[in-house]
Amino acid sequence: MLSLDPRTIYFLTGFMGALMSVVLFFLRRSFPPTIKGLTEWTAAPAIIFVSTLLLSARGAIPDFFSMTVASLALLSGMSLLYLGSQRFFGLPQSIRLWSSLVLAAVLVLAWYAHVEPHYGIRVLVASSLIVILSASHARLLLRHGTRSFATSLTAAALLIQAGAQALRFVSALDTPADGTLFALSPAQTAIITTFTFSMLMVTIGVALMATDRLRYEFEHLASHDSLTGALTRRALLEACEQELERCQRKDHVMSMLMLDLDHFKTINDIHGHLTGDRVLIDFVARVTALLRRPDRFGRFGGEEFVALLPETSLEEARNVAERIRADVASAGAQPWCTVSIGAATSSADEASVDTLLARADAALYQAKAAGRNCVKIGA
Repeated sequence: MLSLDPRTIYFLTGFMGALMSVVLFFLRRSFPPTIKGLTEWTAAPAIIFVSTLLLSARGAIPDFFSMTVASLALLSGMSLLYLGSQRFFGLPQSIRLWSSLVLAAVLVLAWYAHVEPHYGIRVLVASSLIVILSASHARLLLRHGTRSFATSLTAAALLIQAGAQALRFVSALDTPADGTLFALSPAQTAIITTFTFSMLMVTIGVALMATDRLRYEFEHLASHDSLTGALTRRALLEACEQELERCQRKDHVMSMLMLDLDHFKTINDIHGHLTGDRVLIDFVARVTALLRRPDRFGRFGGEEFVALLPETSLEEARNVAERIRADVASAGAQPWCTVSIGAATSSADEASVDTLLARADAALYQAKAAGRNCVKIGA
């Protein structure tokens, strides 16, 4: 039966990690710059691969490279994975903290490798830092990541990695000073195998996380207006259809607001389209801040917008519309702009979204006819 010694396990896993580094490199080149952290995630497996090469060559190259430099590369690579995840989620990178911890650990490892050789103490120091790194990284993913297979896989691999190193830490308490990394004991081999396999799973996991983020961005671009961030007309109508079906099943009502910026064409003609774009962006931000989480807000066309208010009565819709109108009117931004709003609520026998839209639109035209900057209710 073929058996793999720890050197071979280190090398094979490091090699697979290097292949994942190549995959991440091409992902980074083809992915949009809005997806952050790929640079760190690409560099980390490559650096860890260098570490496995040096570790595997212990005895054939000077100990300084196979011990100290290899440890520095391994800990630096793991830190880069963590820093990449921080950047991926838009969090401040704790570069100074992890650089200091890695440097301090490497100095201690170097001392007990070359000045006062003691294998047990080296294992205690290295395992402690890897446990902290892996557990902190898993906590980061579980706290800030989406509930997806990629996030769960990466976090699970990191927790397994931390558990393997915790066992290694405990076993090191009885390790003699003249021990060796490549001792062929079942426990040592199992711990090394678990650690290296989980490291490979982490690199695969972050690649899947990047792919998930790309798919999300494509879906977001397809369903959201590129200028204002509001839903596109198509996405809004789909949401309205789904909500109307739900209302009919559960005998609920939903309300709809149709909003139109007053004299917006004049703003474009006098101040230019860039100023007009800023007005639209500011308007969407103001309205979105006044809506609830279940509400949906979309750009229906030009300066016309629609707000979907699930489980909202006509009177509640009127109150929401009045808050929006008052907030926009009191903005005080230059150029000044107001909004006209038409509101309508679904009936028990509402046939389609088009019918509800038509009533909200008729109410909007009543608001315009009444002098604009007001709210009218559709019949």
